Amino acid sequence: MRAKRVKKLDPSQPLADNAARIVRVRLDEMRSFAPRALEPGAVRAQHDMRIAAKRLRYVLETTEFCFGRPAEVARRRARDLQDVLGELHDCDVMLPRVRRHLRELRDADAAAVRIWAGEADDLNPELAAHAPHRTSYRGLETLIVYLQARRSLLFDRFRALWADQERAGTWEALERAISRRLAVARERRRAAKQAERAREKLAAAEREEREAATRAASAASELQNARRAARGEILRRDGG
Repeated sequence: MRAKRVKKLDPSQPLADNAARIVRVRLDEMRSFAPRALEPGAVRAQHDMRIAAKRLRYVLETTEFCFGRPAEVARRRARDLQDVLGELHDCDVMLPRVRRHLRELRDADAAAVRIWAGEADDLNPELAAHAPHRTSYRGLETLIVYLQARRSLLFDRFRALWADQERAGTWEALERAISRRLAVARERRRAAKQAERAREKLAAAEREEREAATRAASAASELQNARRAARGEILRRDGG
């Protein structure tokens, strides 16, 4: 199962901010499989939920300190889910293999007994009683019964574990911790944007002040030159 992509990760931001986004996606991903996985025969959904629980557990193992106690609890429960669903998956893998092996032995015995029968008009039942693998059937059938019963028991454990965590609010507590962290991140970004706008306004005001000072100095110089010119004109007239 391909992991869901985490959006808006920013390596320039604090670890906790990025961790919150990753954990939220992994938590949502795991919970999305629950409705289907809680059906007894939903082998694929149960397998996918195990993978999702593993991913959530691994990311929490390295980032749970960012979110406090709720993350610690969620990490342990994700591990429990991964364990029970992993054992369930082992049964799902073994059952088809055992059934296939049993079928192959039966097919081989049927072929052998047919050869023994030769050109007979009918099959002597005693030949089947001496089939080469006859002693293996009971053991394999017993193993199938064991795997089926164990799978049923493990599924009940999984369903009970999930119900316990829903009642305890394990996932909701983690979601709230994530939301608090993301709210802090949003407020920090908002404050940073306000500070940036204030710096830009200050820089613009300082630039305008420098430009105004330059214009004032230029005007003062022009005024001084004009006064000199006026005095010079008066002196020329008086001298004439």
